[in-house]
Amino acid sequence: MVEQGVDEDIEYDAYDAVAVHVLALREDGVPLGTGRLLSGEAAASKTGGDLSVGSLGRLAVSRAARGHGVGAALVRAIEDAARARRLASVDLHAQTHALGFYERLGYTAYGPEFPDAGIPHRAMRRAL
Repeated sequence: MVEQGVDEDIEYDAYDAVAVHVLALREDGVPLGTGRLLSGEAAASKTGGDLSVGSLGRLAVSRAARGHGVGAALVRAIEDAARARRLASVDLHAQTHALGFYERLGYTAYGPEFPDAGIPHRAMRRAL
């Protein structure tokens, strides 16, 4: 939130209580990154109402951990959680500068660019 200037008031929502949260830790317990998966009704507003689609969000990796596979590992952990919930695919809203990262992980962009928290985004999806 601090790095990107996102207001704390819009970062937290009622879905945090029902989301699957993933956390990557260094061996000494220092957090390296995090993300979350929404499913069911919590994801429906983000996935066009399709209950078979999960919503990956809030992916963040500390600056020092970037480029070391932490983000990819977090995405794969979220996909594993989606599979465990028998979801058919995972959607996400990627900041446009991160499209290549998600494309390398098998996600495909669809629809027009849109602003979220003042940052340009595109919707993306990957079938599981």
